[in-house]
Amino acid sequence: MAASSVISSSSFLCKSSSSKKDLGISSFPKSSQISIHRCQKKSISRKIVSVMAPQKDRSPGTTGSVKTGMTMTEKILARASEKSLVVPGDNIWVNVDVLMTHDVCGPGAFGIFKREFGDKAKVWDPEKIVVIPDHYIFTADKRANRNVDIMREHCREQNIKYFYDITDLGNFKANPDYKGVCHVALAQEGHCRPGEVLLGTDSHTCTAGAFGQFATGIGNTDAGFVLGTGKILLKVPPTMRFILDGEMPSYLQAKDLILQIIGEISVAGATYKTMEFSGTTIESLSMEERMTLCNMVVEAGGKNGVIPPDATTLNYVENRTSVPFEPVYSDGNASFVADYRFDVSKLEPVVAKPHSPDNRALARECKDVKIDRVYIGSCTGGKTEDFMAAAKLFHAAGKKVKVPTFLVPATQKVWMDVYALPVPGSGGKTCAQIFEEAGCDTPASPSCGACLGGPADTYARLNEPQVCVSTTNRNFPGRMGHKEGQIYLASPYTAAASALTGHVADPREFLQ
Repeated sequence: MAASSVISSSSFLCKSSSSKKDLGISSFPKSSQISIHRCQKKSISRKIVSVMAPQKDRSPGTTGSVKTGMTMTEKILARASEKSLVVPGDNIWVNVDVLMTHDVCGPGAFGIFKREFGDKAKVWDPEKIVVIPDHYIFTADKRANRNVDIMREHCREQNIKYFYDITDLGNFKANPDYKGVCHVALAQEGHCRPGEVLLGTDSHTCTAGAFGQFATGIGNTDAGFVLGTGKILLKVPPTMRFILDGEMPSYLQAKDLILQIIGEISVAGATYKTMEFSGTTIESLSMEERMTLCNMVVEAGGKNGVIPPDATTLNYVENRTSVPFEPVYSDGNASFVADYRFDVSKLEPVVAKPHSPDNRALARECKDVKIDRVYIGSCTGGKTEDFMAAAKLFHAAGKKVKVPTFLVPATQKVWMDVYALPVPGSGGKTCAQIFEEAGCDTPASPSCGACLGGPADTYARLNEPQVCVSTTNRNFPGRMGHKEGQIYLASPYTAAASALTGHVADPREFLQ
């Protein structure tokens, strides 16, 4: 646990950024004057953002102009508010690029919109609103089903372009528009773009910060206002910086990194702050692993998480959208309220014990904890690479699971990958084949599933006071159903290892 350290901002020496990244450090003209970034090699327009007023005689030490550095989040919010400079604590009106809502909060948000703007009012931009049913979908609960019906009515009335509907609950594959978990679907469908402002009526909207954008969750009242105006009043958050360096051990995943960080700073350690991640380890992560990292900043109280865009980011985004975007990067002289350093090469697999995401412990220290089940899924741990990791460990072990192991792909695309993509080193076997050989449950229909409990008939819901190792993001009492259930948050590797042993297990037992 001693592999991390915190140092004051004043004593931290920022690494010099490359000229390629310097291209993204421009001032913020109004949108009509911005030259859009599609390739790092293109130049970005610049203009003077301040002019010296006539000066009275001053001593040499106080004359001249000094550019105030800004962090990534400050730059994004400055541009979105059409200002040249913002600082933490500023209250600003921000222009929203994308608003996302889902079946749980959408009806309330649209209801507030109609109440405040009028029953016949139209939304500010039907092409900037994304509606994704995903929470309480595969259930016989009439109220849950009605939520989707309400959203369908609103989207039809408002001519919402991006409504990912589902009508046949008996066979999700019969619904080509249906996607699944909103935070993964947003990325897969090209709604996540560097430099933009993305808001969602879900606390884990911060996932999209992995793409170098400002992304945060908002309430229904704020969402109702955004629906009518395209604007929101925000307070600029201060930024904490987390520098992760060192080669990532083969048995670690991004879930281990974020649980390590939350355990370090606590669930209140980043309250209304930006968590900016950088370092050689971050640069080596895939987009899906970066999404995992940013997904759980809210579990530390963070307003948003953000990662500087690089070639990995641009390759992912440009393959999914034709909408122009402009990345930004923190200035070398930007101010951070705290800097945390981690030598990732020295970290070990960890879990978060009940009943808090900051109740960190080494996985190997919990081997006496017998478990009743394992759950692999959610926006945090239900992506393609998460299932690939679990399948890799199952294949390496060549054993059967000792407890029921539930698999819930985040989206329809992930479900297809589970059945189609070969697992590296498996001789061509797919995840689905390996899961079947290991005795896991058949991969379920893509949705949020039991991550947040849901109706009593939700697949894999904790309806009894059982102990579960889960790749989800929260383990408060009642989170996955039964209020006496005990949830150990873990990486897909650790979850798979635990399924094979029947207790909380260190994945190194099977991966080395």
